[in-house]
Amino acid sequence: MNTHLFLFQEAATSGGSILWTILPFAFIFGIFYFLVILPQKKQKQQLQEMIASLKINDEVVTNGGIIGKIKEVKDTSYIIQSAEKSFLEIGKSAVVGKKPEIGV
Repeated sequence: MNTHLFLFQEAATSGGSILWTILPFAFIFGIFYFLVILPQKKQKQQLQEMIASLKINDEVVTNGGIIGKIKEVKDTSYIIQSAEKSFLEIGKSAVVGKKPEIGV
C-alpha cells in the first residue's frame, strides 16, 4: 500500500513539460477572450459609432436616466432639452442610447 502512495506522490511532483503547465491557462484565456472581451469591445465600438452619428432633434437617454432632445452639438458635449424650458449640457460619454421609438 505504501509503495503505491509513494509512486503517486513521485508522479505528481515530477516536472513535466512547461507546455502542459501553460496550456490550460492559455485555453482559459482564449475562452475568456471570446466570451467576454470581444463582445464588450464590439458593443463599445457600436456605442461610439451611434454617439458620433447623433444630430440635432435626436432623442437620447443618458446614463442618469434623463431623456431629452438634442438642441446643439458641441465638440465634447450636447445641449439637450428635457422639458419645455429645461436645457441641460451633458457630456457625450453620458449618452447610453437613443430613445426607443414606440410604434402605434
